[in-house]
Amino acid sequence: MTSYANIDEVEAAIGAESVSDWFTIDQERVNTFADATDDHQWIHVDPERAKAGPFGAPIAHGYLTLSLLPGLAADAVNIEGTLMAVNYGLNKVRFVNPVAVGSRIRARSTIAAVERVPQGARITSSTVVEIDGVEKPAAIAETIALFVLGSPTS
Repeated sequence: MTSYANIDEVEAAIGAESVSDWFTIDQERVNTFADATDDHQWIHVDPERAKAGPFGAPIAHGYLTLSLLPGLAADAVNIEGTLMAVNYGLNKVRFVNPVAVGSRIRARSTIAAVERVPQGARITSSTVVEIDGVEKPAAIAETIALFVLGSPTS
């Protein structure tokens, strides 16, 4: 994990890279995501049919992969003095390669910009979601997170 003492250190580290731990995509998570989003397409939730399909196995939803980015980022970076980080948005997202169920993914992020705002800072990162053992990444995204300064009140 990469730790920064404050936003000044993050700003000085533009161009720095952080990498999350590996995370396994299992069928139970894919099924739960399908239930949450009402996207029960067979390529995700029917392992037997998916084996004969275009990917040779069931695959994670692209949006499932994308939805894991905040957790992967929290695993990779800590900024002291922040109360919380909130998803602010995405500038660009591409789902480059399917993630087969059973695969491990991780996020490799590079700090692209830091914009100071009254609440704290909006940090833009270029993120690549890697698949263990696969050259082509699962996804590429430009993410923006709002880091709110302060400490929790009792």
